[in-house]
Amino acid sequence: MQIILLEKVGSLGQLGDVVNVKNGYARNYLIPQGKAKRANAANLAEFEARRAEFEARQAEILKAAQDNKEKLDGQTLTVKQKAGVDGRLFGSVTTADIAEAAKGLGVEIPRSTVRLPQGPLKAVGEYDVEIALHHDAVANVKISVIPLED
Repeated sequence: MQIILLEKVGSLGQLGDVVNVKNGYARNYLIPQGKAKRANAANLAEFEARRAEFEARQAEILKAAQDNKEKLDGQTLTVKQKAGVDGRLFGSVTTADIAEAAKGLGVEIPRSTVRLPQGPLKAVGEYDVEIALHHDAVANVKISVIPLED
């Protein structure tokens, strides 16, 4: 299916690109999320008429992401969790816990932007984590997991 991208999509292209994708990817993800429209004559004409509006909206989104990146980059977020004497956690530190810790710095991030390539954190210690606020704005933070005092 041919689609017009209404914003930058990491593996596909830039705003305004007309690309071919699988039907399910377009129908189930890109179009419902507002990231793309079907590439037909009417939609192409509408896109060209509103191109400046889409570019301005994308610039705003990127600016907000870069501002949040400035606030988060290099920061240490502390998460308290119940742990045993050997340092292993009862449970784990997930993306939701990290997103909640970021609120302490005044930054509201969706938990889906937190990248934990090794999965949830299951032991006390310090971990380097990436937060992908935008394709062009990725913040590196340190997560410090400490045992919860009774």
